[in-house]
Amino acid sequence: MKIAVLSRNPKLYSTKRLVDAIKERGHEAMIIDHLKCIIELEKKAPKIFYNGEHLENIDAIIPRIGASVTFYGTAVVRQFEMMKVFSAVESQALVRSRDKLRSLQILTRAGVGLPKTTFADSSKFADHVVKSVGGAPLIIKLLEGTQGLGVVMAETNNAANSVMEAFDGLNARVIAQQFIKEAGGADIRAFVVDGVVVGAMKRQGKEGEFRSNLHRGGSASIIELSDQEELTAIKATKAMGLGVAGVDMLQSSNGPLVLEVNSSPGLEGIEKATQKDIAKEIIKYIERNVD
Repeated sequence: MKIAVLSRNPKLYSTKRLVDAIKERGHEAMIIDHLKCIIELEKKAPKIFYNGEHLENIDAIIPRIGASVTFYGTAVVRQFEMMKVFSAVESQALVRSRDKLRSLQILTRAGVGLPKTTFADSSKFADHVVKSVGGAPLIIKLLEGTQGLGVVMAETNNAANSVMEAFDGLNARVIAQQFIKEAGGADIRAFVVDGVVVGAMKRQGKEGEFRSNLHRGGSASIIELSDQEELTAIKATKAMGLGVAGVDMLQSSNGPLVLEVNSSPGLEGIEKATQKDIAKEIIKYIERNVD
């Protein structure tokens, strides 16, 4: 097969690992910068041009679409799908996953455990929002934030009101979430491929940091999930319609609570923590779905 990784940076760990895994499984690999693709639309003849050449005979793609280029990246994935090319992450699922509020609504409908979350269009409802998630301390998140950016812990009700007013003044939409104290600044990342958890790690925030993101200096270690945690990760991934996903969960006194379902989860942290070849699992998933 010819498998293309949609990535803007061939030097990224995840991109290199996927290319290596493609080759190790006996396939042809190529890297395509999705922002350099040109989409052509014609009746029953969708085409993609890249570096002046018509892209043909590609069997599958693995989208690695950054949050800042979701719109165009998703359009390119959709175009490949129209050309009958299998995508490890479907375009519609990618769009859903990038909308934090919509994602949480989908997960709620599916019966997945979440920290209590509230959203209002204006900071004039801040008192209601704060009260509804149990008061301070609480977490306030930008709907467009990634990698722990745009996430604030408000220690008091007044601080929460001030933060929401500040974001409102910048026309930035936020959600408020219940603070799960017993999580202790840690979360779990379960890596799901084709409905199976292929690896899991516990991420611990550095001293004094409530965010556990590795990009923010957190550390990761391998963890064995409980049956409930594993089922929750699989259920959340299925609800979002994703073939490949990183499910972030908190361990709480009420069981696992899902924070986010990531459609382009990085491979470096999970592979180093678990010593598992996650990239190979993604290629095997493609092999099962491409004739």
